[in-house]
Amino acid sequence: MSQPLRVTLREGGMAIGLAACVLRTAEIVAVTRSCGFDWLLIDTEHSAIALADVAALSIAARAAGLPALVRVGGPDAPDLARVLDCGAEGIVVPHVESAAQAHHVVERCRFAPWGKRSVPGPLAGFGFRMPPVREMTEAAERETTVVTMIESAAGTSEAAAIAAMPGVDALMVGANDLAADLGLPGELEHPEVLAAFREVAAAARAHDKVFGVIGLPEALLRSHGTELGARLIVATNDINLLVEGGVALRERCRGIAGVDSIT
Repeated sequence: MSQPLRVTLREGGMAIGLAACVLRTAEIVAVTRSCGFDWLLIDTEHSAIALADVAALSIAARAAGLPALVRVGGPDAPDLARVLDCGAEGIVVPHVESAAQAHHVVERCRFAPWGKRSVPGPLAGFGFRMPPVREMTEAAERETTVVTMIESAAGTSEAAAIAAMPGVDALMVGANDLAADLGLPGELEHPEVLAAFREVAAAARAHDKVFGVIGLPEALLRSHGTELGARLIVATNDINLLVEGGVALRERCRGIAGVDSIT
């Protein structure tokens, strides 16, 4: 993908991504590209990935022509704009439950007129050159993707208000946290969980925002994702890709060798 993710989504395209949760070096950028994924999610919420790693991965992704977004800890995370300053093309903010929280995210992550992001020094997106401020902020705004994650009953009930917030590009459902908050941990196929997915998807569609999903098993990707209009998808993460691929290969090898599987 040679153009910014935000442009692809605005043009109606679909983007399927891989999350980096364990691997913290530039090799994961090459792996993401080699697998044919459209974008990389750098996950700092559930990993040991630090801000310095974010910068290195974001710059490597830019060099590879691969959009990279960063998932932070939540709407009150201290590094909302800082991950963008470090080179990320966009931000994914989990646990957004109100229009007020979405507004706070937009204020921190977008330049005027939508937000109040502080003007940084030279940015990786400009090869660390410093163009005139207006040119820099306008170019950054065209590229920057702001994704709010809906992961609770409260967030679902506020989905329409969150989707209506100018400056928010997408609403992404966090499947496992949403199911757990509904009192149905692990029961992603439960009708109540699917109804919540539908409610968030409808809110995104009504306000011309992108609908996205993360944490869905492949078997539910159609019913909970694409059939509802999902175009921003996190298919899996790096360690699941490795372990699941390794387990499948081991089983195939055992079958070839004619031995029973052991764990």
